Amino acid sequence: MSISDAHDHVFKALAASVRRQILDDLRDQPLTTGTLCAHFPDLDRCTVMQHLKVLEEADLVTVVRRGRERWNHLNPLPIHDIHERWIGPHAAQAVTMLRRLKDELER
Repeated sequence: MSISDAHDHVFKALAASVRRQILDDLRDQPLTTGTLCAHFPDLDRCTVMQHLKVLEEADLVTVVRRGRERWNHLNPLPIHDIHERWIGPHAAQAVTMLRRLKDELER
């Protein structure tokens, strides 16, 4: 898979608010699928599993099976890659432009 395809998968995964909430839930610690399902009482288990599958395909979540339990772990590296490629450079440019504007206004 090319880096562009990988980024497309990450952006697709981040497009849904439920998936972003799952990633937020996993930020501090890995959770079992059952625990994640309990965080979304309006969704059935199958729907949560489908969202987890999208996150897995984007490499944002890794799964470790322990007996009957399925532990979901956040993989922050794809988000970091998106930040390095897209957000960081654009934010730096915006800050530079604001700094120039501030300097011009203060003169």
